[in-house]
Amino acid sequence: MAGRINDEDVKAVRDAVPIDAVVSEYLQLRNAGGGNLKGLCPFHDEKSPSFQVSPSKGFFHCFGCQEGGDTITFVMKIDHLSFSEAVERLAGQAGITLRYEEGGYNPSHQRGERIRLVEAHKIAAEWYAEQLATSPEADTGRVFLAERGFDQAAAVHFGVGYSPQGWDHLTRFLRGKGFTDKEILLSGLAQEGRRGPIDRFRGRLMWPIRDIGGEVVGFGARKLYEADNGPKYLNTPDTAIYRKSQVLYGIDLAKKDIAKSSRAVVVEGYTDVMACHLAGVTTAIATCGTAFGGDHIKILRRLLMDNGSARVIFTFDGDAAGQKAALRAFEDDQKFAAETYIAIAPDGMDPCDLRLAKGDEAVADLVEPRTPLFEFALRQIVARYDLDTPAGRAAALDEAAPIVARIKNSGAQHEVAVQLAGMLGILDTQFVVKRVAQLARWARDRGGKGPAPDRHQASQQYASAQPSAAPRGPALNLRNPVYATERELLKLALQRPELVSPAFDAYGADEFTAPPYAAVRLAIQDAGGAELGVADPQDYLVKVREAAPDDAVRAMVTELAVEAIMLRRAVDEPYAGAQLVTVRRRAVERRIRDITGQLTRLGTQGDPAQLAAVQNELWVLQQYDQTLREHGAAAL
Repeated sequence: MAGRINDEDVKAVRDAVPIDAVVSEYLQLRNAGGGNLKGLCPFHDEKSPSFQVSPSKGFFHCFGCQEGGDTITFVMKIDHLSFSEAVERLAGQAGITLRYEEGGYNPSHQRGERIRLVEAHKIAAEWYAEQLATSPEADTGRVFLAERGFDQAAAVHFGVGYSPQGWDHLTRFLRGKGFTDKEILLSGLAQEGRRGPIDRFRGRLMWPIRDIGGEVVGFGARKLYEADNGPKYLNTPDTAIYRKSQVLYGIDLAKKDIAKSSRAVVVEGYTDVMACHLAGVTTAIATCGTAFGGDHIKILRRLLMDNGSARVIFTFDGDAAGQKAALRAFEDDQKFAAETYIAIAPDGMDPCDLRLAKGDEAVADLVEPRTPLFEFALRQIVARYDLDTPAGRAAALDEAAPIVARIKNSGAQHEVAVQLAGMLGILDTQFVVKRVAQLARWARDRGGKGPAPDRHQASQQYASAQPSAAPRGPALNLRNPVYATERELLKLALQRPELVSPAFDAYGADEFTAPPYAAVRLAIQDAGGAELGVADPQDYLVKVREAAPDDAVRAMVTELAVEAIMLRRAVDEPYAGAQLVTVRRRAVERRIRDITGQLTRLGTQGDPAQLAAVQNELWVLQQYDQTLREHGAAAL
C-alpha cells in the first residue's frame, strides 16, 4: 500500500497549481474587487454569486454555504476524490513527481508508470475518435450509431471512436508518440502476437471508460463484423489503472448531477447510458462487462453521501437474464444507505430501444421510482410457488425469509416481513415476523458462521407458530412517530400501568412495529400483563425483567421504566388513551393494507368463499377503524 505523500511535495503541488485556474475549469469567474474573483457556487444552488476565490492566498470560500479551503480541498469536493487522489491529479498536471513515506516504501516508479498508462489511453481515445469521424472504414460504426439514434454530436460528447481492422495500427501510432512496447502491452491496448505487440481492439466501435476524475483508463469495444470471432463486447483487461469491478461507465459525466440530486440510475450498457443522458436522465451510469457489486456501491456512496433520501434506480431487461441481474443487485442492497428501486419497461425494452421507439419522454418516465428492489426480488421468488396450498406458501417463505432477514434496519425489516406475509397470503403475519427475526438473530449472533438453521423450519412450524421475542437490534430513530408512540405506550405500561390496564393486555406483540418494543411487550405479557402492575406494583418491574428472554430486552425494559414520559403536564388517562388508540389504529391500518394487497393478489380468479372471507375481514377492520377514530379509547 502506498505510503503518505511527502509534506514538502504536497506544499509544492499546492503552490504550483493556481487555484483560480483549477476553479475556472468548473465555473465562470469574474472580478470581485480587491484581487478576488467570484462566481456561482458549485456546491449549492444560488442565483447571485457568493463563491469567492483569492488567487493570492490560494483559497476559496462560499459565503452562502460556508464551504472553503485550498486547491486540494476544491478538487476533493468537486470531483469526490480522496486527499491523495486529489494531490496525485494536481501533481500530474504540474509535472511534479511525488515522494511517499512510511516504511521506506517509495512507489514513485509505479506512480510514474501510471501517468504513462493514463497518457497512452488519452492519446488512444483521441485517435479512436478521429478514426470514427474521418475514416471511410468507420462507416460501419457510424451506421451502427445512427440506427440507434446517435448522431455525430452524440458520438463526440461521449468520446465514441472506432478501431481499424488492421493488426497494429494503434500500436504503431503509440510507438510514434514515444511509448515503448512494454508500456503499450501493460496498458492493455495491445497484446502479444507472434511477431510482437498487436492491437487488442480491431474493427470495433470504441467507448472510452473514464474514472471518476475523468481520466480514460480503459475501453469497451463492440463487435461490428460477422467475421470477428470475438465476444460481442470486449473490455480492457485488468491493468494497473483499470479494474472492471471498480469503474462505472459515464460516472465522469453523471457525478455532479448524482451528487446534486441524490439519485443515480444504473443501466446495463453503454448505449443505454447515452440514451438516458440524451433524454435528460443525466445521472445514468453502467457497469463495464461485470455485475453491479460492492466496489461500484462504494463509488456511488461517495457521491450520494449516505443521504437517507437518496435513491438508486436499477433498469434491467424484462427477460430472465435481467431478472437474475436484479436479484444479484438486491444481494448488495443493504450496503446502500439509499433507497433502491427497479424499473422495467412494460414491453421489456432497454432505454436505448425505448428512446428509439417512444422518444425521450418515455425514457425519463421509465426511471421514475416505482417498485422497491426488495419488493421486486421477493415477488420473483414468491411467483415460483403455488400459493394456493399451505406447502407452497411455506416453501416460498423458506426461500424469501432469509432475504428479508438481511435488512439491517429493524423497523424496515419488520415492515417488509409483514408485506411478505401479505404476498404469501399468510394471515398470521406474526408467524412470518417471528421467522424473519429468528434468522436475523442467528446471522447477528454467529456472524454468518456455523450451521444455518434448518431451511425447512418454516414448513415444519407453519401450523403451530407462536410469537417470540425479537432482538433489540440497532438504535431506533425516535424521530419516527410510529416508534415514538410505541415507546411512549410501553413506558406508560411499565411506569403507570393503572392508566392503560386492562386495554393494554389485549394488544398483540405484532402491534409494535419495532422488534425491540415487540420483545418488551411479550415480556410484560409473560410476567402477567399490565394488570399485574396494578395489583402488585412493587414486584411488577422485577417480574417483567425476569420474563425478558435476554440481556438486551432486560436492558430495554429498564430503560423504558426510568425514562421520562414525554408530557410536560401531569400524565393522565386522556394522554394514555391517546397512545393506546394511536398504536391500535396504526396496527389496524397496516392490516387493512395487507388485506387490500391480498385481495389484489386473489383478483377475480380467486375462490369465491375465500374472497368473501377476506372482503368481510376488510369490512370489519374498516368499521373498527372508524369507531376508533370517532370514539377514541372508549372503543378499546
